[in-house]
Amino acid sequence: MLVLGLVLAALIGLSLGTLGGGGSTLTVPIFVYVMGFEAKRAIAMSFPVVGGTSLVGALSHWRHGNVRWRTAFIFGAGAMIASFGSAHLLAPHLSGETQLLLLGTVMLVAAISMFRNAGGRRTPESAGTDPVLSLPLLALTALGVGSLTGLLGVGGGFLIVPALALLAHMPIKQAVGTSLVIISMNTFSAYLGYSGTVDMPWGFVAAFTAIAVLGILAGTRLVRAATPAQLKRAFAMFLLVVGAFVFYQNRAVFHRAESASGVERTH
Repeated sequence: MLVLGLVLAALIGLSLGTLGGGGSTLTVPIFVYVMGFEAKRAIAMSFPVVGGTSLVGALSHWRHGNVRWRTAFIFGAGAMIASFGSAHLLAPHLSGETQLLLLGTVMLVAAISMFRNAGGRRTPESAGTDPVLSLPLLALTALGVGSLTGLLGVGGGFLIVPALALLAHMPIKQAVGTSLVIISMNTFSAYLGYSGTVDMPWGFVAAFTAIAVLGILAGTRLVRAATPAQLKRAFAMFLLVVGAFVFYQNRAVFHRAESASGVERTH
C-alpha cells in the first residue's frame, strides 16, 4: 500500500499542474482509503502536501505568464482568514465521516457547474490584464472557499478555478496558475488552524510531497497543449468520479441515520 500511495502522489501533482486543483480531493481519500490514516489526521496531512506542491506549480505557471498576482493575493487573503477560523473553530465539532460526506457533496456541485459551462463562451487567452470582478463578490467567494478548506481539508482549487473562470471570466489556463498561488496560501493558513491537534508523520509527508512535485512539473507542461474546453471537461469528470467514490465509501452514515429514524418511529 505504501508503494501504491507514493505512486498516486504523482497523480496528485499531475492534477494540480493541469487542472489547478484536485490535489486535496485526491490526497485525503488516498490517505484514508489507501494508506489507512484516520480522516482527521489525513485532512491535516494534506495541507503541507498540497500547499508545498502548489507553490512549486505556481512558480512554474508564473514563468509561462499564467498567474494573475493581484487577483491571487486579494482572493488568498480572504481565504486564509476563513480557512484558519473554520479549521480552528468548526472542524473539531464534526466527525471525520461527516467531513468526507460534505467534501463529496461540494465536489459534485462543482462538477455540475463546470460541465454546464465547458462548452460556453470562451474568453480570449491573450488577455493582458486582470479580469474584472467586483471586490465584494471576490471577497465572498474567497471566504466560502477558505471556510471549506479549513473544514474539509481541501485546497479549494476545485472551487477557485470555476470561480475565476466563470465569475471573473479569466482564461482557464490563467485560472489554473492563479489557483495554485491561492491554494498554497490557503493550505498554509488551514494547517496553522490544525497545528497541534494531530500527530504529523513528517518523514512520510515529505516523501509524498516530493513525488507530487514531480507530478506537478509534468502537469504544467501538459496544460500548455490542452484547450480550455478540454481542461474544463477533464476537471468536471475528475470531480464527478472522486465525489461519487467518497459518497460510496461513506454510505454507512446514511444507513445509520435510517436505522436511528426507524427506532424513533417505533417508540
